[in-house]
Amino acid sequence: MKSLFLSLLMVSLYVACMGQTPPNGPEVTEPQWDQYTIEPVVEGLKLPWGMAFLPDGSLLITERSGELIHFKNGKKTEISGVPKVRAKGQGGLLDIALHPQYASNGWIYFSYSSEEGPGSGAHTAISRAKLQGTRLTDLEVLYKATPNTEKGQHYGSRIVFDGDGYLFFTIGERGARDENPQDITRDGGKVYRLHDDGKIPTDNPFVTTAGAKKAIYSYGHRNPQGMIVHPKTGEIWVHEHGPRGGDEINVVKKAANYGWPVISYGINYNGTTFTEETAKPGMEQPLYYWVPSIAPSGFAVVTSDRYPAWKGDLLVGSLSFAYLEKLTLEGSTVTKREKIIDGMGRVRNVVMGPDGYIYAGIEGKGIVRLVPSAN
Repeated sequence: MKSLFLSLLMVSLYVACMGQTPPNGPEVTEPQWDQYTIEPVVEGLKLPWGMAFLPDGSLLITERSGELIHFKNGKKTEISGVPKVRAKGQGGLLDIALHPQYASNGWIYFSYSSEEGPGSGAHTAISRAKLQGTRLTDLEVLYKATPNTEKGQHYGSRIVFDGDGYLFFTIGERGARDENPQDITRDGGKVYRLHDDGKIPTDNPFVTTAGAKKAIYSYGHRNPQGMIVHPKTGEIWVHEHGPRGGDEINVVKKAANYGWPVISYGINYNGTTFTEETAKPGMEQPLYYWVPSIAPSGFAVVTSDRYPAWKGDLLVGSLSFAYLEKLTLEGSTVTKREKIIDGMGRVRNVVMGPDGYIYAGIEGKGIVRLVPSAN
């Protein structure tokens, strides 16, 4: 009876929290369906984790189960030669990104859960390959986190290139919050930076630190599943999962510590606390945080003239509540939150397409796009 009472109390507290305005911003509002329609683009997908548009307008889509899909002229083709993945828990074939000079060099970059390396289980790997017809060739592993673990969560795995051509990627703390994120000699709970060929930049912050993982750019992260290059500032921004409460948007700075799990705006999933601290000297504060958690995945900035009133707004998928959230910023303050897709399924990813439309990956459905209504 005691455990039943505690469970009911936790549910009641969570429901009560849902009706409150988050402490760091406004409450999310309902969609305004008269402003746009949602059109299906690619149907019949299970878990579209990553997507990248090729120069011809066709689309590469990763299914977490391990398939790479090429969608062109209304037809889905499975690509062979994909790296072997461990599709278990939150692992599998995850993000995909094109090299900034893809048109001339043909490199495609992948993140995935790999069993290669020491230890049983898996850890996040970053590879690149080229697409020849319906097959990947020239596969190269650029980074493999170690050691492997049987834990199935927090692979991170988003990939971006910045304006200088550096490759940034995220690796979650793999469920080892007290071991990995605050220790720069261990993989996990970090943002990493490499050259496009996998070499370590000589000005990475910990290249001269004994025992450190030389690819680390920032640390103290939990599980970043969204990453962008801000179109105005060129900064790397991530969002990351908190536990129960405390999902964060962070502006990534070289050598910076983002605090997990020493500081947090969240609590344990069972309702208990693991830290009383939300701030500490030497640890960065988030630009924004969500309470309750929305479980963010996928991240984009509206840059298209197709949505003039939305330009500069942030787009974030919610796994918990199955919507796509749009956040309006004034400076560094979130002033408005709106759902712009709701009730279709868990929104895993969102990108701005080369045609200027917003594309979102919906679990159990596929890829959709938002088409503004005619004035």
